[in-house]
Amino acid sequence: MSDARKRVAIVDYGMGNLFSVQNACEHVGLHASITSSHHDIASADAVILPGVGAFGDAVETLRRLDLINVLVDLAASQKPLLGICLGMQLMMTESLEFGWHAGLDIIPGTVVRFETPIGIQGALKVPQVCWNRMFKTEGVDDPWAGSLLEGLSNGVFMYFVHSYYIRLEERKIGIAVTRYGNIEFCSALRYGNIFACQGHPERSGPQGLRIYHNFAAALNRN
Repeated sequence: MSDARKRVAIVDYGMGNLFSVQNACEHVGLHASITSSHHDIASADAVILPGVGAFGDAVETLRRLDLINVLVDLAASQKPLLGICLGMQLMMTESLEFGWHAGLDIIPGTVVRFETPIGIQGALKVPQVCWNRMFKTEGVDDPWAGSLLEGLSNGVFMYFVHSYYIRLEERKIGIAVTRYGNIEFCSALRYGNIFACQGHPERSGPQGLRIYHNFAAALNRN
């Protein structure tokens, strides 16, 4: 019998906890493959761009694998694209991590470093490696309605591992913010067919799996 589950391509460019992402997808009933194949990525029902590590190395590897145009074309389509941690940052115009690097330029924005975040008891460590809370951005409407964060409580905890964060040119794209000491940054965004988050839902317990459940539900509605 053929497998009727929705097919998800997890982009493999050698950076990130890919098997944790794959396991989360399988847990919610999706057929997920880890791949760097153009054909697999283009033919999948949805694509996940994960990642942990240095921005410049990631871009260089994507270029070597000839995946940049594939991802840019995907972002311009109607196919769901989920970015996680470094995957979210790669979608920006540029990064200032260890010099200047061009990003995929899918979403106007810049990746910047935590500069001496200050907490109640003084300077905080960089990178941020901890559970932290995500809050809805302020506005008249519920920014999480219809997004992959729908059904989660305002202030939900997610697991974060990062030294850099994004600054969006269009702040309305951001749907969640997180505070690390005195610094508030965008921790989730929604942009057309794209959802991206700085935290790691695959490492965030039941609340993180809710994001994957919403991802699967959205795919199965199409």
